Amino acid sequence: MPSRLQLSFFNTFEDLEKPVLDAMRERISCSIFTIGPVVSFSQSESMVHLNSVSMSLWKEEDACLEWLNDKELKSVLYVNFGSLAILTPNQINEFACGLANSQRPFIWVIRDDLVAGESAMLEKEFVEATKERGLILSWCNQMKVLSHHAIGGFLTHNGWNSTIESISNGMPMICWPYLVEQQTNCWYVCKELGIGMEINNDVKREDVEELVRELMGGEKGKEMQLKAKKWKESSKTALQFGGSSYNNLERLIKEVLLEKH
Repeated sequence: MPSRLQLSFFNTFEDLEKPVLDAMRERISCSIFTIGPVVSFSQSESMVHLNSVSMSLWKEEDACLEWLNDKELKSVLYVNFGSLAILTPNQINEFACGLANSQRPFIWVIRDDLVAGESAMLEKEFVEATKERGLILSWCNQMKVLSHHAIGGFLTHNGWNSTIESISNGMPMICWPYLVEQQTNCWYVCKELGIGMEINNDVKREDVEELVRELMGGEKGKEMQLKAKKWKESSKTALQFGGSSYNNLERLIKEVLLEKH
């Protein structure tokens, strides 16, 4: 029976990263368990008792769900740069102008500390231009938003949690990686999975507008929607009874938590 030091578990699923997982298993001796998407277990029928558990470290605003209920199917862009990314005043202004010029409905999560050295203040012109189709929040339950029928795309920093939550909800992405592993996640989403488009680090409003329009209504956006839907189904299969993540979690519990000493 392997010891705890010989076990590794990952928030992913077999079909999503099989070549990488196979390579790791060839090179390391410990047992590898893929048990993701972890957050989706709380939404599966087998884990219904976890539905009330929140994994968020921030206070969530759920009023956005009522706002979304009145919106058309896949018509709204969700924007969230996570809990660590820091934008410059110029970057947040470029994103704001691009969103305004795209003419698409959006939800934008803006933390109080999102902008370096100052509070996140948006120009009055942006607020006035988007007041009928935009909603600004300080935080929200991301899984509830991404799983809502009105959401059609995700502008993200590509942290792994956000990336796999987007995949598990069949959501194509506009990618703006910020640090650490996010550049790799962005490359994988855009080049390997074909469900994302990248914005340059030196963000320009014209690029934001163009990519939002393409994602939410262009031909490439439609292609990404279809591919994202297939990955959503694959993630659901992994979590179901007999699926790879379900079996791996069950095996992990037996080998670690129920191990006899």
